Amino acid sequence: MRKLVFMLVVFVTITIEGFSQTAPENQSFAKKILSKMEFGITAGGNASNFTEANFGTDPLPGFQAGLTVAYKFSPNFLVQEEFLYATQGAKVTNGILAGREVKLSYASVPILFKYRTNGGFFVEAGPQAGFKVKEDIGGITDAEFAKKIDFGMVGGLGYKSKIGLGFDARYVYGFQKVQETPSLGLGDFKNNSIQASIFYTF
Repeated sequence: MRKLVFMLVVFVTITIEGFSQTAPENQSFAKKILSKMEFGITAGGNASNFTEANFGTDPLPGFQAGLTVAYKFSPNFLVQEEFLYATQGAKVTNGILAGREVKLSYASVPILFKYRTNGGFFVEAGPQAGFKVKEDIGGITDAEFAKKIDFGMVGGLGYKSKIGLGFDARYVYGFQKVQETPSLGLGDFKNNSIQASIFYTF
C-alpha cells in the first residue's frame, strides 16, 4: 500500500509540475482540467469463482488494490479508470483438479461510468481488461494454464463521503474463457468475482 501511495504522489507531482511549465495562456486551461479530476487509492477483499465449468468449485478468497483516476464531466457524472492488482480463481472440489486451488493474479484495468448523487451514493458500470501476472494451479506456477488476457464487465454501487473516504461493492463477470488449452475437458469456464473495497480520493 505504501508503494501505491508513493506512485500516486509521484504521478500527481509530475502532472502538476508539467502544467506549471506550460505557457501562461495554457495554465488556466490546465487548472480547469485538474479541478475536474479525482485521484485516489483503493483496496479490499473479494470472493471469486468460475462460471460454466465442467467441475465443482467453491469460492476462493482474494484481494484487489490499486490507483484510480477520474474525470468529472458534471457534478454527478464521471468516468473512472483504475489500475489494480487483483486475484481471482476458485477452489476445485472434483474432477482432475480436485482438491487444488486455481489462483490467478491480474493487472486489471476497469473503465467505469459512474453516476453519483449529491448525497454521495453512486452506481457504476463498465468494461474491464485483465492482464495475467502469475498463476498458481495447486502449487504449479509454470503450466501456462490460463490465458494471458481476460475481458469482462463490472457493475457496482457505493458511497463517497465529503472528505473523500468511501466504499463500494462490485460484481465482475468475465467474458473471456480462462483456460489456455481446452483439451483437458474442463469446459469453457470464465472468471467471476464479488468485490468489496474502501477508497480515498482527492
